[in-house]
Amino acid sequence: MKTIKTFALAALLSATAFAAEAHMTFLNKEATQETTILATLQLPHGCDGKATTEVRVKLPEGFVFAKPQPKAGWQLEVIKGDYQKTYDNHGDKVKTGAVEIRWKNGNLSDDFYDTFVIQGKVSGVAAGTSLAFPVIQMCGDAVTAWDQVAKGGSDPHGMKNPAALLKVVAGDSHGHDHDMAGMDMTGKTGMDMSGMGAAVPAGETVKAGDLEISGGFAKAMLPGQPVGGGFFTVRNSGQADDRLVSVSSPAAGEVQIHAMETKDNVMRMRQLKDGIAIAAGETVKLEPGNLHLMFQKVKTPFKQGDTVPVTLTFEKAGKVDLVLQVLSAQGK
Repeated sequence: MKTIKTFALAALLSATAFAAEAHMTFLNKEATQETTILATLQLPHGCDGKATTEVRVKLPEGFVFAKPQPKAGWQLEVIKGDYQKTYDNHGDKVKTGAVEIRWKNGNLSDDFYDTFVIQGKVSGVAAGTSLAFPVIQMCGDAVTAWDQVAKGGSDPHGMKNPAALLKVVAGDSHGHDHDMAGMDMTGKTGMDMSGMGAAVPAGETVKAGDLEISGGFAKAMLPGQPVGGGFFTVRNSGQADDRLVSVSSPAAGEVQIHAMETKDNVMRMRQLKDGIAIAAGETVKLEPGNLHLMFQKVKTPFKQGDTVPVTLTFEKAGKVDLVLQVLSAQGK
């Protein structure tokens, strides 16, 4: 009888613990002042048994320079707007940036659990402050708003739909920004190829017919990060158009060709299933914030100093083998 009671108590405690974490929460609930972090949002369930199809996260003031991690099978939107204050980004004064992140057109069954990751810097926030991240979870026509914020230091656990919280804790006396950047696809705080010149340790130059492929590189990834980005330049010196139709690599389960564009302060990323046209006499650059390769289901996260072999397939030039050098996440 004692054993049965013990098991019953354990089950009750387990159920209570799960219920306490059944809301939208962060994997790491604390963030240090003036540091760049990976805010990992946990989505434990759907909407009353329905599959989640969209997740919208509003970013609070003080969480700046945000960049979301793309997810296979989901469309990504970044809504940009004005900050209330001006923030320093490695010497640049920044007044605008991402204010909302949306993962759209997905299909996460209620039977499964997943995480949604946003890289950003906690800046200008007093220690002891809790940053609230309101989340809208959409399951087709069903919508759940995780947006309740406790006032006056009251306990948020009694709320039905509390917003996800990050508690800001004091940093060290040096005030350094420990950048934990993963894949930087914007080119704002990561690699800026225009100013690096010959100092950039670019990959080898390869010629295939009238095409010359050069400047190949990839960004270093965080351990466990499932996607990576690749970049290079193609120059077509011939008289005929060509097209990059597909890319493959033994380092990834799939390599997609993507484009990023910003319209009406909304940054969108989309897969180019028809590839990229390489017009006669033109040069096409795959670079952060624009055209790029997206390595899906990466077997081992890319590390600085490594190389990533890829095979480019062109409509006319055929298959071309290229080696991308892995630079740091910040392009240093």
